[in-house]
Amino acid sequence: MEALGSAVRLRIIRLTYQRPLTNKEIAERLDKDPATTLHHVRKLVTAGFLEPQPARRGNRGAKEIPYVSTGLSWSLRYDNEERVDLTEAMLQAYLAEVAGTDLGELHQTRLVVQVDEEDKSEFMRRLGSLLDEYQNRPLKPGAERTAIYVAWYPGE
Repeated sequence: MEALGSAVRLRIIRLTYQRPLTNKEIAERLDKDPATTLHHVRKLVTAGFLEPQPARRGNRGAKEIPYVSTGLSWSLRYDNEERVDLTEAMLQAYLAEVAGTDLGELHQTRLVVQVDEEDKSEFMRRLGSLLDEYQNRPLKPGAERTAIYVAWYPGE
């Protein structure tokens, strides 16, 4: 999916997951120019990853359109060629988000395990099931939003 091959677009999807944001609000949160974010927002709308909400009037009476994530990005499966671009975008999105996080709020760990292909498949399936379970839980008003980044790579 070409639309997901951008760290900025992945961050926009995450920002709009549970609450609609206007292009101006997205640009402010990403510290980007509104014209730049509008380009990305339009690509995401066209690809079905963002959905425009009913227009509203802003502080000065200007028409504003909030956008919300459709959740489509969570359920997609990618082939190996698409995965390379997406992997780079995911890593860059993660690094940008962590850079803006108070390190006292960052919980991380590293682990090296020895597994064969069967164990690796089982691990990935079980981890995917756990992530899907939490993704599908009903929203709890007032609950803190939490981002999770998981990587699997050779641990030589």
